This record gives sequence, structure tokens and C-alpha cells, in this order.
Amino acid sequence: MALFKKKNKENEEAAAAVAEQGFDYQAAALEALNAKLNGTLYDGCIIMPRGITIDVKIGKKEERENIKSVQFMFLVSSDSFDEPIIDPVDAHGPTDQEVVNMAVEIFFGGLWHPIDQSLFKKNPVHVPVTFLGQHFDFDMYAHSIVRIGVEHNNDPKMLMAYIANDIPKYLGSKKYYWIRIFLAKQGDRQIVEARVNGSVCYELAKPLTEYVNSWEKSDAFRCEKQFAIFVNRADDECPFKKEQVVDGAKFALEKMVKISNPEEYQAFCKELDDFTGNKDMATELRIFIPEIFAKLTLGYEEGDSLFLLTGDPNSEEGDNRLEFRKTQLRSYFYIQQTILEYLNTRPPQEDVQRIVFNSVAFRELRKAKEAGHEPKDLYVPGTAYRIGNPDYKVW
Repeated sequence: MALFKKKNKENEEAAAAVAEQGFDYQAAALEALNAKLNGTLYDGCIIMPRGITIDVKIGKKEERENIKSVQFMFLVSSDSFDEPIIDPVDAHGPTDQEVVNMAVEIFFGGLWHPIDQSLFKKNPVHVPVTFLGQHFDFDMYAHSIVRIGVEHNNDPKMLMAYIANDIPKYLGSKKYYWIRIFLAKQGDRQIVEARVNGSVCYELAKPLTEYVNSWEKSDAFRCEKQFAIFVNRADDECPFKKEQVVDGAKFALEKMVKISNPEEYQAFCKELDDFTGNKDMATELRIFIPEIFAKLTLGYEEGDSLFLLTGDPNSEEGDNRLEFRKTQLRSYFYIQQTILEYLNTRPPQEDVQRIVFNSVAFRELRKAKEAGHEPKDLYVPGTAYRIGNPDYKVW
């Protein structure tokens, strides 16, 4: 009996500790969601079949006029995904549990629906993709839109339909892609956003602007969003993994902040080739690290495109520019994520400058600034690059 009393006392103390901290939104959201999914709650997440895990993070919490507002972040991970699928949800209600229930319903009716469809191959829509001499067939799974805020005065529309013609331009060789459309309007402020695998794609969102402009102007908040999952019918044949690109980017960053002359740069190129074991990937690292640094630190707006230069630049024909999208070159956003993590460590300014000064964008922006233009006012369609290997293939 003493043993049970001790355990009961420990449970009471744990419950009292939680009560002191306030309502546990994370635990409540996981429990409410798992009641719908019938998964397994383990170590602060939900484990689902086929290697999928769902985690919940809690952000900002507010209360005004007896209405609670909480930011939830649902993260869906799988060994098949290069990045977790993230669904940020703002939920509101007069009680804690009603806030939780709203968040769970938005996630379940939104992101989880197409994931569930993709797992069981329910009602796929065929999306053919052809770029740079390559062809892929994708199955698209999309849920009905989620609408939040004031009463909507129009019938629900499939937001993916507005960008249907452009979607194939953003899909590459990966096994999984996902697109998240988020539209919001309140007063004079509006958000029109399209993300591919978590990365903002400015040009992809443009066809949606006219639709949001048609919404009635109101001081009340209005929001619509939709997710779509794209599954490549072919197996992934990329010769390198995400981890190899990340390791190569970290190695390159460590070396590039120390380079002070052309001889050191040439030695670095040889070291990077040897470290990666893949000259094409090493060249992508050398080219895109300075350009991504420039974009992130100089503040100019850049489009979604990459331009692969081919041919002999010294010939009469000159360069050929083959345009495709950044999301179709998988190393690009692996490199960008590594750079963002590096910048979060607050490196010395001179180290950042040493890399940025090697970018083509910096040299062009310096000319523009001398002509009286500010970086924030400039738009760069994308990054042009050349790979020396004639057998180079975009992965």
C-alpha cells in the first residue's frame, strides 16, 4: 500500500507542476489529434504507420476580451521526406480545450487529409513534369480548402487550380513535394504566399493575387489555405543524399571564411572536390553559397529561377540559358538551410562579408548602388551558373 501511496503522491506533484505552468496545450493537442488518428502516443509525438511521426510545438499565447489565441505548429516527419512538413495554425476560443479542438480540426481537415490520401493512393491527379530533358510523373493529392475568419461570401475554390499550369515547373526529381498556399486579408493588409517544401516561391503565388484582391475589404480577419502532396511515381535515383550536401556546405563555409587570395581559392576548390567526391555537387556549393549569402544579407528581392549556362561563351553563338526553378535543384535549399543555421550562430561580420564579396550579385548590386539604386528596390530574376562537366545533370 505504501508503494501506491508514493506513486499517487508523485502523480499529484506532477499534476500540480503542470497546473502552475498553465494549461498544457501541447499535450492536449497531441491527445485530441491522436483520438482522431488512432496512432501511438510516444515520447511527446504521435507515431503513425509507414514511418510518419507528428509533433506539436506551441508558440505565442494571448488572451483578449476572454478569447484565447494560441499559435500551434504541427510538424509531420518521415524518412521519405527531406524536410518535415510544417503546418502553422492560429486557433482561438473562449476555453483552452476549444482552442485545442479548433487547432486539431484545422490540421486534420487540412494537411492530414492529403497525407492520408497519399499513403493509401486515394483519388490521385496525374501531374507530368518535363524539364532539362528529364521526365517525371507525379500523383497529386489535395484537400478541400480551409477557411478561417469572417463569413465568406463566395463558394469554396480549389486554390491549387489558380496555379495548376505553373505547378509542374516547380517539381523535380525528389520523391515527395508539397505545396502550401496561404491567403489572408485584414483591412489594407494581405498575404499571398505559396511555399514548395517549405520554401517561399514568389512567382508561383502571383496568379493568386487577383483572387485575394477580389475579397471584400473588411477590418475582420479572413484566411484561406490549402495543401497538396505530390508523390513521384519513380524511385529516387539521385547519387547523393541531403546529408552529403549539408556536410559539404559546412566544410565549404569553414574554408571560405579564411580565403584571402586566388591561390587559396584554387586550393579550396581541390579540397572541396576531394571532400564531396562529386565535382558537380562541389561546383554547386562553390557557386550557390556566395549567391545565397548575398540574397539573405543584402535584402534584394530574387525570383524563383535558376539559369544553367551551356555552350561556349567565346563562340559566335555564346551562352545558352536553360531556365528552371530552384525547387528543381535539390541542393539549392539544402545549402540555403545550412547557411541560415550558420547565420543564426551570429558569425563575425568580416567572415560573412568575405563570402558575400565573391558573389556575382554583390558585384552587380554595387554597380546599381553607384547608379543610385538601393538593394531593397531591386529585383533579380534568379541566379545564372555554369558547370564545366558536359554530362552534368540537375538533381
